[in-house]
Amino acid sequence: MRAVYDVADVRAAEEAIMATLPEGALMQRAATGLADACATLMRDLGLRLAGARVVLLIGGGNNGGDALYAGALLARRGARAEAILLGERAHAGGWQAFVSAGGTLVTGDGIETAIAHADLVIDGILGIGGRGALRHEAARCAAHVAGSGALVVSVDVPSGVDADTGAVADPEAVIDADATVTFGCLKPGLLLAPGRDHAGAILLVDIGLGAALPVSGLHALDALDLADAVPEPGSEDYKYSRGVVGIAAGSSRYRGAAFMATGSARLGNVGMVHVLDRGDGLAQTIVDEFWDVVISSAAPASVARTTAWVVGPGLGIDVDGQRVLCDVLAVEAPVVVDADALRMLREPEPSAALAARHHPTVLTPHEGEFAALGYAIGDGASQDRLGSARHAARELGAVVVLKGPGTVIASPDGAAYIDSWGTADLGTAGSGDVLSGLLGALLAGGAARGDVDADEAAGIAAAAVGLHGLAGRLAAQGGRPVTAPDIIAAIPDAIALVRRGGEA
Repeated sequence: MRAVYDVADVRAAEEAIMATLPEGALMQRAATGLADACATLMRDLGLRLAGARVVLLIGGGNNGGDALYAGALLARRGARAEAILLGERAHAGGWQAFVSAGGTLVTGDGIETAIAHADLVIDGILGIGGRGALRHEAARCAAHVAGSGALVVSVDVPSGVDADTGAVADPEAVIDADATVTFGCLKPGLLLAPGRDHAGAILLVDIGLGAALPVSGLHALDALDLADAVPEPGSEDYKYSRGVVGIAAGSSRYRGAAFMATGSARLGNVGMVHVLDRGDGLAQTIVDEFWDVVISSAAPASVARTTAWVVGPGLGIDVDGQRVLCDVLAVEAPVVVDADALRMLREPEPSAALAARHHPTVLTPHEGEFAALGYAIGDGASQDRLGSARHAARELGAVVVLKGPGTVIASPDGAAYIDSWGTADLGTAGSGDVLSGLLGALLAGGAARGDVDADEAAGIAAAAVGLHGLAGRLAAQGGRPVTAPDIIAAIPDAIALVRRGGEA
């Protein structure tokens, strides 16, 4: 599990560590890590550092200082280093080191030419404290960089990306990096859209902040964390000890949603799957396809031994759909609420049923459903997916899985996660239904092993999102187009892969 920290925590840790070190030592650590990372990236691309043309985009803060010191190190290894100054001033020590190593200043008409012929561009314009779009000459440089064909490496965070929120004020005035070398810890803006789309590969350099950083409430999951959510059955396990999930989904109009949710739940490391019979023949059709699934005609609260429920995919937004939603919310077990059920939650009876729950509830809205719940993520410079999800989770008393690029999972009790596994291949009809079923299965398994509180439910939800993303990656290997059934079919391979400690 990788901890993620906001700018305030990073700044406090930097100040604490700098107080124990000689002046400039922390920046030297960062610069050395940056230079080494750049050299490695160039080597991996088959580029020789000796004789390479390296262009530094230098702002006036410490980010520019990191870049200047790194440029000096690269120059001493044989690179031809040039700097473009984009701030009112340059870091004094960094500039002296850069010039002493043979670095030169580029100005005026030479700027566009230097960028056009660069092998490597290091973006040191704005650091983690930067806000808003790049302006004037910096914006023009960003445009030149985008068309240059050079390897582009950003320092700590791409300039023009908000380090806390991932917001981009102007998509035309931001650095598009091939890689971002970030210091000390991950920052939310590197994982959250749209910032993550500009960050490229994220390379973490340890500069010794760990001892000064607080315990984080925000994390990104790795393969071992995903594996923990799908433990291999032990010798004493049987179907009920592995969890039983109920599925209340589908309608005459949206029959496929029930198949997607049920199909993924079956493969989610759970012992049994029930489908709720709504009297329309759909449940029997599902069982005809999936012979191991059980039809349940009783009210959800009366279905024996179910340890979690999923409600909503294709349910229908009508009086009967509301009744089913309220019936499921009445169960004494974790519940996943998705799709149509989300759009009915603001109605008086479902709203009251949600407020009355004493077990974890996990809501899985995409941006449109999030708006239907009465919340917005903002846009441009004000976009804040993480803050919005946390706010909604607190107000609703539920875990919120805000789906999209860089899916955010927030618990009402404080824990939060940012997904780093999903790709655009998941943007296909039925993909959300697949996630709901898989999440319900993982919650059922967790609840069968012991009581699950809201923070634990959020962790399980984050693991489900990660496995869903990994399954999508596996389904897309070789450039294959992906459908929801493809994602379902890849779930067993995704689980097997993380159990072996691997990742796609």
